[in-house]
Amino acid sequence: MKLDILAITAHPDDVELSFGGTLLSHQKRGYKTGIVDLTKGELGTRGTPEIRALEAEKAGEILKLSARDNLGLEDGFFQNDKENQLKVVQQIRRFQPRIVITNATYDRHPDHTRGSQLVETACFIAGLKAVETEWEGTKQEAFRPEQVFFAIQSIAQEPDLLVDISDVIEERRDAINAFKSQFYDPDSNEPETYISSKGFMTMLDSRARDWGQKIGVEYAEGFKVKHSLGVNNLFDLV
Repeated sequence: MKLDILAITAHPDDVELSFGGTLLSHQKRGYKTGIVDLTKGELGTRGTPEIRALEAEKAGEILKLSARDNLGLEDGFFQNDKENQLKVVQQIRRFQPRIVITNATYDRHPDHTRGSQLVETACFIAGLKAVETEWEGTKQEAFRPEQVFFAIQSIAQEPDLLVDISDVIEERRDAINAFKSQFYDPDSNEPETYISSKGFMTMLDSRARDWGQKIGVEYAEGFKVKHSLGVNNLFDLV
């Protein structure tokens, strides 16, 4: 299955918190989207890996993904090494996405930083024909995505690119709330975490509103890039 956009991020819920609206808005325009979670989020303070897996499945349904998979790397300890690079390369060659979106280039959670470095490295290696991989017993062809975009997560950064998500903001909220074990719940007896406070959810909405205001829409999601962006039609801009 070929995808137009493949998100590869460290934890289940990273996509939903950062750019679920972008995936959904493109899906509604006919593009195929998918997610590969690097870990099961097994070190999370709240919930369990089994609960997270069910929540990820529900969120994927809300986002209308064409595919979602989990590589089962070690949460908190995975490295940007050859073994993990090849696992990510397999997924890139499997789905052959035009665009890959990954974690923030640096962030509060070290997994986010390492995740972005791992995915960026794998995107390059995936295009080297001398690097051999197989999927389900079949040799894979070299493939490199056209673009790699980086999410903006806990640490605030000025976006290089903003995507209008105004028409899918409610579905974005629903996808985030699918991970109910992780976020604000006044009836929960589990320990409070950085992302489980009521203020965290307010921040997410306020950030999307602020970014939307910058481009004259109601809500937007922001991304960083490492290479110049270009258009062949100025009227493609919002």
